[in-house]
Amino acid sequence: MTANSGSNNSALSGAVNDEKQSWATSTSSAFYHFGTSGASVAVATAITHPMDVVKVRLQMQLAGQRGPLSGMGQLFFRVLKNEGPGSLYLGLTPALTRSLVYGGLRLGLYEPSKYACETAFGSTNVFFKIASGIFAGAFATALTNPMEVLKVRLQMNSDLRKGGPILELRRATSEEGIGALWKGVGPGMARAAALTASQLATYDESKRILVRWTSLEGIYLHLVSSTVAGVVSTLITAPIDMIKTRLMLQRESKSARGYKNGFHCAYQVLRTEGPRALYKGGFAIFARLGPQTTITFILCEELRKLAGLKAI
Repeated sequence: MTANSGSNNSALSGAVNDEKQSWATSTSSAFYHFGTSGASVAVATAITHPMDVVKVRLQMQLAGQRGPLSGMGQLFFRVLKNEGPGSLYLGLTPALTRSLVYGGLRLGLYEPSKYACETAFGSTNVFFKIASGIFAGAFATALTNPMEVLKVRLQMNSDLRKGGPILELRRATSEEGIGALWKGVGPGMARAAALTASQLATYDESKRILVRWTSLEGIYLHLVSSTVAGVVSTLITAPIDMIKTRLMLQRESKSARGYKNGFHCAYQVLRTEGPRALYKGGFAIFARLGPQTTITFILCEELRKLAGLKAI
């Protein structure tokens, strides 16, 4: 009887492990796993891109100075009036290209990383979920930083619109060297690590708690969980995002030049602009990241269901 019980437990454990490795059972499963992640992030990026443009402009206000700042609404309508509606989609091509690769890796690597932690340590508690998110986010950003540099430069300067990302790529590498494409990669990796860890771990844990203590299920469960994740990730990543933007746009802003690295940038911002400057564009970040997080997770869960994959 004991032997049979042990055999049954082993079989059950094996079945669970096989389910957890469903993303690795075949090439098509792996493609769907990473493809659904990239597609959901790309769709969310396309919808929320105008707020990303506004966020970058807000973060570059009065760089190196103190003074009254324009609000999100005021800046939004000023851009519309002075540069036209198309300016709200500056940098969309590199943004979508990056989203497919970065989003696919950032969300796609989370589950394999979590499974590796469970295999190595026998646990997937919240700390291992955070560690999995940190690895997935940092690795994805290290690979896709050049696309992020091109995106923010195009967003900041409407004069670059005619040349597009290819011309800006050539100009940046010829004038500044190939290293220009990895400007801000340190804060970028830190932001992506913090974003992925806070976003995915919060979403994962919120969903687990809601399933246990409420009757929510389906799209309503995903909506509430993703909203909580959007709020938490915005609060954590806003200062890092601002520093990353400043480093990437040093060439475009005379007052923002001279930053040696992320820590030096943070110090200079605190010294010359005050602590509140670290949250410049914070509301715009939430106005973008909140809906983006919700759209990403709801769409990703639905696409995974259609592809026959288990939920995140």
